Amino acid sequence: MAMKKIQAGIAFAVLACVGSPAPAQPLPAGTPAVPASGTPPGATASTEEPGWAKGRPKSDEAQKMAPVPAFPIPTAPDKLPTSKFKLPPGFKAETWASGVLDARELRQGAKGNIFVSSLFVANKVYAIAEQGERKPKVIIDNMPLATGIAFHKGSLYVGTNTKLMRYDNVEDNLDKLGEPKVLYDKLPGGTDHSWKYFRIKDDKLYFNIGAPCNICDPGEYAKIYRMNLDGSNVETIASGVRNTVGFDFDPKTGDLWFTDNGRDWLSEELPNDELNRVPKAQFGKLHFGYPFCHQGSIPDPEFGWGKSCADYAKPAALLGPHAGSLGLTFYQGKMFPAKYRGAMFIARHGPWNRTKKYADIQVAIPDGKGGAKLETFMTGFVENNSYLGRPVDFLVMKDGSLLVSDDHAGAIYRISYTGK
Repeated sequence: MAMKKIQAGIAFAVLACVGSPAPAQPLPAGTPAVPASGTPPGATASTEEPGWAKGRPKSDEAQKMAPVPAFPIPTAPDKLPTSKFKLPPGFKAETWASGVLDARELRQGAKGNIFVSSLFVANKVYAIAEQGERKPKVIIDNMPLATGIAFHKGSLYVGTNTKLMRYDNVEDNLDKLGEPKVLYDKLPGGTDHSWKYFRIKDDKLYFNIGAPCNICDPGEYAKIYRMNLDGSNVETIASGVRNTVGFDFDPKTGDLWFTDNGRDWLSEELPNDELNRVPKAQFGKLHFGYPFCHQGSIPDPEFGWGKSCADYAKPAALLGPHAGSLGLTFYQGKMFPAKYRGAMFIARHGPWNRTKKYADIQVAIPDGKGGAKLETFMTGFVENNSYLGRPVDFLVMKDGSLLVSDDHAGAIYRISYTGK
């Protein structure tokens, strides 16, 4: 009974966090400002419903649906779903670390530390030594939405919904990081799709600003940006991106590929999440449709009037209805068979506003023509229409194995290949 009360309390807190608006701050220099009220053009301020509920049908079934909170405490090691995972022949899944509450993004330091961020529940960033017992060490605490992380030249970059920061010499100071250098503090804040995802490429930090709602005119939200590592020269890389928390660069071409979560409440089966590609030569030039067009072919019933889906960039592939597509990583290791080298691993975290639940890991193989072919790689996260775990992000280790974070169960799994 006590555990049920704790879970109920956490669930309420998480849902409140998801739906509560926060005051907006100025957006990156050189971009039009969002109204000071924090309500973008076309959005309706309301104290009666959170942003995720905008557009929800009045049916009894739809009214029962709400975001799925992570477990309030990590799942015990012997209760993790590891034994239920199904993989292609020759692959093996094992628990790499447990007790990592709300595990989200994964990045590796230069001295054998794996850094793990969190989102709604933990408000922490962890470090886990690659060798030894692999117990998570809290290195940043009490930092809400401390989700975006990246490691580069000895420094750990951390992003919340309001600012981007850098901790220097982090691996030599894990017991006491000290105060970070604030690189940028003009982010819009809020809670709807405001958490960050980071990649560093050619001394540029790439980050997202998601739409502040389910469906609205987002103004200067709903974009992928990049900036210099000192916080200067903020540039737009892609527009019309509702909510991406997974992107990576093709190691052969330098093109940026990203997942994007489709709008809610259009129907249970539509729209699909998207896998999108920004050719390197078109950085800053493409609009991917939100809020006017979804999955490249469906005009929005409210914002699509007078618009044509033909005017926006088409998805490289469709990822499934309400799939909650999150982390995306190009596999550059040598352990896995040749077909996986240069392919993308994509975490489908799973839907909350769909009656039938699913969650898995997909592999997307570029076709050389701007598209990609999808294959299911790992299942076993759902049982009896309930989540046992939910994959979030990936890290390719030096030996070629693949780590997978699970924020729902609070664990990290290791995928290796032992076949011929």
